[in-house]
Amino acid sequence: MNATLLGQAIAFALFVWFCMKYVWPPIMEAIEARQKLIADGLSAAERAAKDLDLAQANASDQLKEAKRAATEIIEQANKRKGQILDEAREEALTERQKILTQGEAELESERKRAHDELRKQVATLAVIGAEKILERSIDVEAQKDILDNITAKL
Repeated sequence: MNATLLGQAIAFALFVWFCMKYVWPPIMEAIEARQKLIADGLSAAERAAKDLDLAQANASDQLKEAKRAATEIIEQANKRKGQILDEAREEALTERQKILTQGEAELESERKRAHDELRKQVATLAVIGAEKILERSIDVEAQKDILDNITAKL
């Protein structure tokens, strides 16, 4: 039994030596490579998380800047709208004044034309009236006085 035990012990020792020499180094290399791969994956995940945080911060900053720019554009548009309305109001008032002035001028012209036409009709009636008066009386002095009065009134 000693010999079998000794044989088994030698076989076990040879098995351990063989494993340590040929099996253990590739297993250790595989384990170390796996550990390195896991460590690299974890550091990449940490970098990705940091990059994500940075990207979110940048996106938030860009969103704030875009909102500020949009607000500024809206303010400028409202200001320009006010200017356009003021310009249109001024233009409308100017056009209104021009139309009123033109209407007043036309009205004054029409009034003068009607006044002149009325004056002509009055003069014609005065002449007709004078003719009637002259037919009845031939008083030169009265005739002259009537015509002077009519002329002065016109």
